[in-house]
Amino acid sequence: MLNLLLAAAILNPTHPPVAADRDGLPAKAPSAVGMSAARLATINRVVERGIRAGGYPGAAVVVGRKGAVVWEKGFGHLGWTSDASSVQAEETMYDLASLTKVVGTTTAVMILFDEGKIKLDDYVVKYLPEFTGGGREKVTIRLLLEHRSGLPAGRDLWRLAHTAEEARAAVLETPLMAAPGQYYEYSDLGADVLGFMVESITGQRLDQFLDARVFAPLGMKDTHFRPDASLRGRIAPTELTPPRGYPLRGEVHDENAYALGGVAGHAGLFSTASDLSIFAQMLLNGGTFNGTRILADSTVTLFTKRAAGTRALGWDTCAGEFGCGKYMSANAYGHTGFTGTSLWIDPDRDMFVVLLTNRVHAARARRPAKVISDVRADLADAAALAVTDMRGGPLDMPRSFRADRAVGWNKPDVKVSRAKASRAKRAAAARARARAKSKARAHKKATSARKRKASSR
Repeated sequence: MLNLLLAAAILNPTHPPVAADRDGLPAKAPSAVGMSAARLATINRVVERGIRAGGYPGAAVVVGRKGAVVWEKGFGHLGWTSDASSVQAEETMYDLASLTKVVGTTTAVMILFDEGKIKLDDYVVKYLPEFTGGGREKVTIRLLLEHRSGLPAGRDLWRLAHTAEEARAAVLETPLMAAPGQYYEYSDLGADVLGFMVESITGQRLDQFLDARVFAPLGMKDTHFRPDASLRGRIAPTELTPPRGYPLRGEVHDENAYALGGVAGHAGLFSTASDLSIFAQMLLNGGTFNGTRILADSTVTLFTKRAAGTRALGWDTCAGEFGCGKYMSANAYGHTGFTGTSLWIDPDRDMFVVLLTNRVHAARARRPAKVISDVRADLADAAALAVTDMRGGPLDMPRSFRADRAVGWNKPDVKVSRAKASRAKRAAAARARARAKSKARAHKKATSARKRKASSR
C-alpha cells in the first residue's frame, strides 16, 4: 500500500500521500521534507539497471529524511526463478552480512559504554581473560572498533572447528599479525571478539541482549539472528552452492558466522529495509525513537565521527567511495555488507539511505561486485542530489550515473583479460612453431624423395 502512495506522490508531488497504516516511520511526500520527487525517481533507473545486468535478482530501498520515509520500494524478485516472490521493502528479509557489525555489535558496545560498564581504552583481556599472549593483552576496545588491533581479517573457522565452542576458542587464540595500533586491517575476528566481550559482561548471548535492549524496544520486529523457519518464505535466498552443500535461505551466508552457531559479532543478522529505517532514524534522533531512548546522544556523536583513517568506532565514514557516493556530507557514516547490503546516514542532511540485495544469489553479471558497488554509490548520490533545501540550493545533476555507464559490469577483469591474452599469444606462438616444424619435415621428406629418385636413374 505504501509503495502505491509514494508512487502517487512522485507522479503528482504537490499532493503528499495520505496517512498509511504502518509501523515505524510515517510516510511523507518528498516535497514535504525538502526533496525533489523527480530526482528521487533516478533510483528506479539505477536499481532496475542493476537487476537487468544480472547483478542481483531484487532489491529493497528506503530513503528517509526529517523523520519520515520519502521513498520505500521493492524491486524485482527474491530469486531468479519464475515463481520467485516479488520483493517488498516492508516484508522481505535479507541477510545483512557485515551490517551486523554496526546494527548489532557496535550498538551493544555503545550501550555498555553508556552504562559505564566499559571504557574505550580498557584492555579486552579485562573482560576476556583467555584473550592474552602474543600481544593480545595489549588490545583495547577502541582498537577493535577501529580495526587496528593487529588481528588478521579472518580465519577459516568452518574448516578448523567442529563446534561453536571450538570456533570461539579459535578466534580468541588467533595470533596477531602486528603490534596493536600499528596498522589498519578490516577484521571480522575483531568484531567477533567484541561480541564475546558483550556476552561476558552482560551474561547474555549477543542476540538475546540485542533483542531485549535494541530491536524489541524499537519495534524492529523482523530483525533477528537465526530467524524462525516460519519466516523462510519471505527471506531472500543467498548462495546456491556453499561449502555446506545445500542452497542457503534463512541461514547465515557467512561460513564463519555459521561455524560460530549463527550468532556472531561480524555477521548473522537478518532484517528488512523498513526495520533498518527505524534504526537509522534512532541514530539521527540522537539515540531515541518514539520516546524510547536506546543510546545517549553524546555516544552516537562519539562513535560515528571519524577516528582513524576513514573509520569511526565500528562505523565507516564517507570518503567518496565504499557505497556512500560523492555527494553525502563529510559527517556521513555507514557500512556495507558482502551479501549486497548497505546503510548510509547523513546527519547534515538529516537523511538516511538503505539498500538491501542478495547479490550473492547466483548473480548473472560477470562482475556482480562491481554492479552492487556502483548501484550503492548511485543510490546515495540520487538521495543527496534530491535534497533541495540545503544552503545554496540543490546540487547540479550529473549527465549520467555509474549505472548508466555500467563500466566493467559484464567485462572480465583487466588482469584476467591480460592473462588470457598472454596465454592466447603463447598458444598462437606454439601453433606457429608447430606449423613451421611440420613444413620443415615435409620439405625434408620431399627433398629426400627427390634425391632417391635422382640416384635411381
